Amino acid sequence: MNHRTNTPLLVALREQKATRLKGGIYHRTQVDLTYNSNRIEGSRLTHEQTRCIFETNTIGLTNDAVNVDDILETVNHFRCVDRIIDEADQPLTEALIKELHATLKQSTTDSRREWFAVGDYKRLPNEVGGMETCPPEEVADRMQSLLAAYRADPHPTLESLIDFHHRFESIHPFQDGNGRVGRLILFKECLGQAIVPFIITDRLKPFYYRGLREWGRMNGYLLDTCLTAQDEYRALMQYFRIGE
Repeated sequence: MNHRTNTPLLVALREQKATRLKGGIYHRTQVDLTYNSNRIEGSRLTHEQTRCIFETNTIGLTNDAVNVDDILETVNHFRCVDRIIDEADQPLTEALIKELHATLKQSTTDSRREWFAVGDYKRLPNEVGGMETCPPEEVADRMQSLLAAYRADPHPTLESLIDFHHRFESIHPFQDGNGRVGRLILFKECLGQAIVPFIITDRLKPFYYRGLREWGRMNGYLLDTCLTAQDEYRALMQYFRIGE
């Protein structure tokens, strides 16, 4: 059984979420995690627009056309972040992973496509970065094996969480949204395992992708990228005077 604990960070995130405190680490985490994770996947929204949506439920003034799906997935991602904070100290389950995907894609263009399985595993083969992924008919078994192996680890480390993330992204279980769901899971499990969580910023995107490609051959690439992101989030915790 994995060890779960309520760290000062998790306590602060839950308290600030409950009170909707503005300007604290919950507020900053919501905006930064949502902006960067969506941006990595092609969202055109700026950090300022993302912050505006979170704070006022409006997009703010803009001279450029805005993709409605970018707005919907931003709002949906805020809800996903709330969910992983709520569930941080609970075991990771297949049901939760599917619920995160369903929430992320709710009411989007993808949700109206018959072939797109919102909240369920992919029906059509897909690839990522030109690389083949798990065939649709094998996804359920591969995901169950992945989760069983993870739950068997009594003391997950940062490196084992990154390995889980790589395996999840290699399976690529959903038609779309795998990167964002995968990074939400990674943040959740760091929170639950008393490991300082981290946000892969858009600036780190090329190093993150290189690390995913090279994992298993040169693990240092992805590990170093995640450690850099972890240092940045640790500095944020220190600013808000939250201990580890």
